[in-house]
Amino acid sequence: MNISFIGGGNMARAIIGGLKNNRFDMSAITVIDPDTQKRMQLAAEFNVQTRGIYVENNDTEPLHNVIILAVKPQQLKEVCKQLASKLDSQLIISIAAGIRSKDISRWLGDYQAIVRVMPNTPAQIQAGVSALYALPSVTQEQRDQATTILAAAGLTLWLDDEAKMDAVTAISGSGPAYVFYFIEALQEAAINLGLTAEDARMLAVQTFAGAGLLAKQSDDDIQVLRMQVTSKGGTTEQGILALEAANIKGALMSAAKAAADKSRTLGDDLAH
Repeated sequence: MNISFIGGGNMARAIIGGLKNNRFDMSAITVIDPDTQKRMQLAAEFNVQTRGIYVENNDTEPLHNVIILAVKPQQLKEVCKQLASKLDSQLIISIAAGIRSKDISRWLGDYQAIVRVMPNTPAQIQAGVSALYALPSVTQEQRDQATTILAAAGLTLWLDDEAKMDAVTAISGSGPAYVFYFIEALQEAAINLGLTAEDARMLAVQTFAGAGLLAKQSDDDIQVLRMQVTSKGGTTEQGILALEAANIKGALMSAAKAAADKSRTLGDDLAH
């Protein structure tokens, strides 16, 4: 398997880093990005091949058998139009948020070997989770290739319905920002209660990290884990009551719905 990344941003870097950690042959990876500095950094850090332009009129170099579209959603249509006439049997993997497979297929001249992926930023430390959806004509071998690539950045989840991708975007795609928001709030609360900024950061970050790890490793329901900390008449109960009075759970659910709605709107707006 050889891989071309069109776009060398943070998510491409995260996946490449995971592949390197998994001892993938770095010489089989090419990153195409117009930013010279970015190309130099990627070549130096990962020993990958780099190019400034992917498709030129006189370009006779064969395409890699996996092409990962790692550009901004607003750039994807133009990139696809440049690629369309060059494709044969390559697997196309898109990590552009919101853009639906049917639109990518249309921009590629009704090309069908497409997998759409929604990764998230913890992929930068190989602790991410990526949801994948494949068009029906994608072969099992190509699905396995997609799994291998994205598993280098964390867990993978295959979806049977692309419509679920908007929910995934709202939960795991946007979710790290919600977690960081809560860490910020807990850190500020610790400072207001008299702790130093350094101690506040350590306590807030490790509390979230430890609680998340406990939730991941425990067989208990999340509600049970919460109740185990919440003794009747105790300090935690008072904190939970304050959260409920402020409808924090409802606000978080509204945030997720707003993100899912935006994902659908983005797909609609950029489909033309």
